[in-house]
Amino acid sequence: MLRAKLDTQVANEALKSGKLREVMESMMERLKPEAAYFGPGEGHRSCTFVFDMTDSSTLPSIAEPLFQELGAKIDIHPVMSPDDMRKGLAALQRG
Repeated sequence: MLRAKLDTQVANEALKSGKLREVMESMMERLKPEAAYFGPGEGHRSCTFVFDMTDSSTLPSIAEPLFQELGAKIDIHPVMSPDDMRKGLAALQRG
């Protein structure tokens, strides 16, 4: 799961120029998230994407547009679906 807080001044300029929409549409295309949310958070424009990152080497291509184009502060958290949790707990009990 990726959470990003956008720098207000940078995002204001990106909104005016159309870059904000372009970056968000690009993120949606690349990540193909199972869920995406947009709204205020901690006094900033924010977005949250829940997606399957199968290879950690994709992290730079995911994060850099948000850093470079929108001045974002990003947190990425590994999360599990209910099925993943069941699988992990079953493996823990076997081990």
